Amino acid sequence: MADTTPNDVRPMTDAPLRFEAPPRRMDLATLLGLVAALALIGVAIVLNGSPLAFLDIPAILMVVLGTFAVTAISYTGEELRDAQPSFRQALLRTEIDPQVGARRVLTLADKARKRGLLSLQGDLYGLRDAPFLQRSLSMLVDGLQVDEIERNMMLEAHAIAQGRHRAAAILRRAAEVAPAMGLIGTLVGLVQMLGSLDSPERIGPAMSLALLTTLYGALMANVVFLPLASKLERNATVEQLVSQIYTMGVASMGRQENPRRLEMLLNTVLPAGQQIRYFD
Repeated sequence: MADTTPNDVRPMTDAPLRFEAPPRRMDLATLLGLVAALALIGVAIVLNGSPLAFLDIPAILMVVLGTFAVTAISYTGEELRDAQPSFRQALLRTEIDPQVGARRVLTLADKARKRGLLSLQGDLYGLRDAPFLQRSLSMLVDGLQVDEIERNMMLEAHAIAQGRHRAAAILRRAAEVAPAMGLIGTLVGLVQMLGSLDSPERIGPAMSLALLTTLYGALMANVVFLPLASKLERNATVEQLVSQIYTMGVASMGRQENPRRLEMLLNTVLPAGQQIRYFD
């Protein structure tokens, strides 16, 4: 009989499996894109005049702080507090992707098939970087029914996805408010300008306020808030897929199915080009 042990998996023993914890690091695409966009705008400003002409404290107070204040009105304090980890996640990337998650559950399923479900108890600590999988596997080892585990995991995955999409909605709301605050600032500046027609020295600052508030609002919406909202929505989609993979894996282990069948099922949900060949 041919040896079907994967090349990257050691022979199965009772010792706990060791999964390399994915490093958390700054997502270079998001960071470099944000820095590059702001830098290009800054260079254009410097090449065409004095940068200080684009710095206006009243405009910043009106647009930046006003945007945060008006956005906060639309949500509760708890919602804003709970969304903060998701905001930070928009700039961080965890190296567990769906393909890595699928290989992880197949490794666990292979061990459970050969050594029994109780042999997975020692692996729970090694899954601390994947709390969703850790909790679901803990329920399985504790003897909960597979249907109950699946139901709990689906509810938890849905709650996590709702939190991610709510955080993205907050950013999109801020993207709507920022240009509106810029327009309000423009109207304020125009009113000040029209009221200062008899004082030419006051027309310039008023016109500057009118134009800079529009600029600040457009920059905040299109350079910061909307791209980060799209990133959060992308992260939520990937996280949902990984949660689905973990759910399928734990349910398969609970039903004591052949890991090869689990491999085929996982390949039906993995994106094209990311299907795995674990046993072949």
